[in-house]
Amino acid sequence: MPGPYRDISHAKIIKTKEVPMSEAATNPRPKNSTLIRRFLPYMAKYRGVLAFDLFCAALTTLCDIALPSIMRTLTNTVSAAALTVDTVLRLAALYFVLRIIDGAASYFMSGIGHIMGVHIETDMRRDAFDHLLRLDHTYYNNTKVGQIMGRITNDLFDVTEFAHHCPEEFFIAGIKIAASFVILCQANVPLTLVVFACVPLMGVVSVKLNRKLRERFRQQRFQIGELNATIEDSLLGQRVVKAFAAEDMEREKFAQGNRDFEQIKTLSYHAMAAFNTSTRLFDGLMYFVVILAGGLSLVYGAISAGDLVAYVLYVSTLIATIRRIVEFAEQFQRGMTGIERFCEIMDVQPDVNDAPGAKELTGVKGDVTFDHVSFHYHDNDRTVLADINETVKAGDKIALVGPSGGGKTTFCNLVARFWDVDSGSVRIGGTDVRDYTLASLMDQISMVFQNVYLFHDTVRANLLFGKPDATEEEMIAAAKKARCHDFIQKLPQGYDTVIGEGGEMGCGCWFFHVSFGEMWRFGFGMDWRSKRGWGDDGRMGIGRMRHF
Repeated sequence: MPGPYRDISHAKIIKTKEVPMSEAATNPRPKNSTLIRRFLPYMAKYRGVLAFDLFCAALTTLCDIALPSIMRTLTNTVSAAALTVDTVLRLAALYFVLRIIDGAASYFMSGIGHIMGVHIETDMRRDAFDHLLRLDHTYYNNTKVGQIMGRITNDLFDVTEFAHHCPEEFFIAGIKIAASFVILCQANVPLTLVVFACVPLMGVVSVKLNRKLRERFRQQRFQIGELNATIEDSLLGQRVVKAFAAEDMEREKFAQGNRDFEQIKTLSYHAMAAFNTSTRLFDGLMYFVVILAGGLSLVYGAISAGDLVAYVLYVSTLIATIRRIVEFAEQFQRGMTGIERFCEIMDVQPDVNDAPGAKELTGVKGDVTFDHVSFHYHDNDRTVLADINETVKAGDKIALVGPSGGGKTTFCNLVARFWDVDSGSVRIGGTDVRDYTLASLMDQISMVFQNVYLFHDTVRANLLFGKPDATEEEMIAAAKKARCHDFIQKLPQGYDTVIGEGGEMGCGCWFFHVSFGEMWRFGFGMDWRSKRGWGDDGRMGIGRMRHF
């Protein structure tokens, strides 16, 4: 039987609140330049591959730049009646060699370039997951799991394409635009300036429309996270849904989220249509200028027929390049949105950290003392625990008794520094828990929560979670101590039986239900740290603390 009962029912647990969609979706956006600067360190790791990728990108521009010059040579030579078979063969051979080079360079860009993007995506997902493991309970209480999953999966998928294509596309466009300008100026400077005067105007319009497009993609990513969270809640709680015959309510909830996503995606396509239409109008404007100004120049002898042919081809190359950049804008904005949402995760800092000079907690002895402890959750001003003074003597077993929301779980969690107290101190052996490192503190505390979570793995893997290097004998001894060995032995595959989500046990196509009590016993078997510990049973209004 537990020791003395202590009533802390005067305290209240305050539930956290969800961040509204409108607030999350309309926060000030960082500039693209800021996001790119934060992204560059990930690309720097693969700068050798990137440099060769850009070199190959430059090689792929040779054909597009050389073809108009070859056609101008053929046309002017025909006009001068000096075209020979030898000239045609030399020009054809040159273009053939350029095409071979273009094919080899394109192969590298499509293969190794994309693999570089995958490596960058993998590195970012690794860092995001590692950072998520360091965040404390406040973040997870305020953030839906569906949103987090979207950020480290779908958002980073787009970063792969961005990391590969963004440097390539802008590098190729820069080369083609610069080369076209220089070559066209050699043919006719006034006509070149008139044609290129359309480019800045196109850039201004594109930037304005791009901002709207990025905002739509940002809202779209947020809403898909909300939809994922709704689906996750409904599927994980399907037993509750069926028990209350609430299928219609869940359908309506999902339908509302689905309609919101449909509306946002529709607005995204409207923004995309406006963006694409503007580029086609500017394409037509540039061709109109070439036809009008080029035709008049040809009439007045300011330009030769061969030069006009080259002019049209170079302008076509220029327009194709600009159109490629415009079409890439959608992918660019998706990539920037992915980087932005990645940075939002990385910018979150845990509220509970190791203090400077924190020491390791080893060979723990002494009492657990609550000295004038007050605490409230950061997203609510109401006090949960107020001026608590309690001492748990070494070797005591105590039970905290009170109604749900009375502060029992909070009381226990403060010992493990899931949160830090507002005032006062929690001490172990006379030392404030904030003076110990978090890792060493948790290594000395054993706990079983109200809701025992079993991983989708074998019984063996779940029991070894607290001590992966334990021997078979140690694992069985722990299971017997937790009084779950006999139950495990009755399973079709014993310790190798797979546990499904929600405490289902599977063997092949068969699944076996695990009761709440059996899950609790598994929880005790998973934690090997027999120092200070507690079991939290909110269904009975009791939090048991055992102190060795």
